Amino acid sequence: MNNKHELIYEGKAKKVFSHDDADRVIIEFKDDATAFNALKKAKFEGKGKLNCLISARIFEILINKNIPTHFIELKNENTMIAQKIKVIPLEIVLRNTAYGSLCKQTTIASGTDLVKPLIDIYLKNDDLNDPLITKDRIELMNIINSKELDLIIDLTLKINSILKNFFKNIQLKLVDFKLEFGYDSKNNIVLGDEISPDNCRLWDLNQNNDTIISLDKDRFRNDLGGLIEAYSEILRRINDFPNLIE
Repeated sequence: MNNKHELIYEGKAKKVFSHDDADRVIIEFKDDATAFNALKKAKFEGKGKLNCLISARIFEILINKNIPTHFIELKNENTMIAQKIKVIPLEIVLRNTAYGSLCKQTTIASGTDLVKPLIDIYLKNDDLNDPLITKDRIELMNIINSKELDLIIDLTLKINSILKNFFKNIQLKLVDFKLEFGYDSKNNIVLGDEISPDNCRLWDLNQNNDTIISLDKDRFRNDLGGLIEAYSEILRRINDFPNLIE
């Protein structure tokens, strides 16, 4: 990165740099992979590039469907230009199919397709291990007001509808995903962060049996191997269907 651009923030998977325009930032995607609140770490050459390219394509699809996002344009294969936002410290998880922590915390069998999407909200706080949080607690902590939370939930449901259909068209099942939102310079709520196999659980539908083939970060979490191959396959399928934005 050019030395004139100041490092503003470095997270587990991305670096955020200043931009010549004060209302914009430069986001550089790293090759790092983390799981279990960064207790498990590794590097995969090319992962940052894949996540950046996938995220850019998904953001373009959502923008085309009138979903407000922070994405502006790609700078290069592992770097994008985005609006500078004030991140809301909440992680919004939408589940279409029961898996992972939901099954550990309930009696719902793993792999059960839910009657309707389930939205879980977590406080974005590593020191507290990102706890599940209620609407009342969100308001009590003055994180956002009820109207803003309702808007975020509505946007999340719309995003789910768009992405479920998109991924189904490229033979992927959208099991669940995590979103983050923030305020832009005009105080509008927009979708931030990324949308990639790092924060979406995606299962391959090109199977002749009930075997689950994960094409997401579960390949790292569960020591399945083939993470770069899986992410590359997702990018290939996205690029093979350039007209799915319509």
